[in-house]
Amino acid sequence: MSSDKNTTEITLLDRKYLIACTPQEQDGLLQAARHLNKKMLEIRHAGKVLSLERLAIIAALNITNEFLQLDEANLNRDAKIVQLNHKMDSAIAELDTLVESRKVP
Repeated sequence: MSSDKNTTEITLLDRKYLIACTPQEQDGLLQAARHLNKKMLEIRHAGKVLSLERLAIIAALNITNEFLQLDEANLNRDAKIVQLNHKMDSAIAELDTLVESRKVP
């Protein structure tokens, strides 16, 4: 299975890393690396001099927090959609009942 993996080069804080991934994963990996690099640069430019390890940990925590907030927002949105679907189903059922009651035999 490892034979279907390619090596992809990513750059984080001017350091290059070779990561094994499938061709299908390459675009996602490059996008994730760009996002991580951006976050690490933001933290580094915010002030304190931090080790690469600490920068990576803080960036990972920030990204995870953003993800969890988006995930919760999506869950809330999904719950609202379900609630609206129930309301629509009820309204349609009431309309169907009204239409049926007005039919001439």
